[in-house]
Amino acid sequence: MTARSQLFTLLQHADSLFPSGLTSFSWGLEQLFEEGRVPDAAALKRFVEAQLRLRWASFDRAFLSAGHAAAGNVDIIARIDDLCAVSIPAKELREGSSRAGQALLAIHAKLGTDGAAEYRTRIARGAAEGQLPVIQGMVWRGIGLSEPDAAVLSAYGLVAGFAAAAIRLGVIGHVDSQRTIGALADLVEELGLRPAPKLEDAATFTPATDIAAMRHEIAEHRLFAN
Repeated sequence: MTARSQLFTLLQHADSLFPSGLTSFSWGLEQLFEEGRVPDAAALKRFVEAQLRLRWASFDRAFLSAGHAAAGNVDIIARIDDLCAVSIPAKELREGSSRAGQALLAIHAKLGTDGAAEYRTRIARGAAEGQLPVIQGMVWRGIGLSEPDAAVLSAYGLVAGFAAAAIRLGVIGHVDSQRTIGALADLVEELGLRPAPKLEDAATFTPATDIAAMRHEIAEHRLFAN
């Protein structure tokens, strides 16, 4: 794959047209908005920065990198997948990650991405979880993306997903969403240039978000799954 074709592939899979299934999830943002804790663009930017630093870079990146390295070996992928699942304390976020991962896997199985259909069969047997960062690493290697490019795609998906959720919630408009995404580019580059944590060092510390996701489960009105 040439540099240009790899860029084209990266753009394809980052585009909102790609049916990744992530638009159903706010990852705790909806509840924080309802509680008045993320009321505007400035608060949203601080929230997403914290998610990038304290969840994505320290946790998701570790499992994405491991999934990328193990692509082609479903037994190793399944062990990484299980470790990811038991490491997510909030049931709502754990189940959301699995649902999002399985949705991404389903479209890649239909596209014929290497290993996607085989691993989807394993999940259907109840022998795997399908946690999102693990699936991202596996399928994005399957389409030829390097680990650094897969990491950038993952981080962009997180940022853009929060921005899209914030628009639907009425926190910001489209112009502010682009300002927020653009303002986080340097941070994504900084975090992406760091080596991925080893699995034994993977950790997340976003207690307010975890608790908000738990409270969201019993909210009377919900726009998002979590």
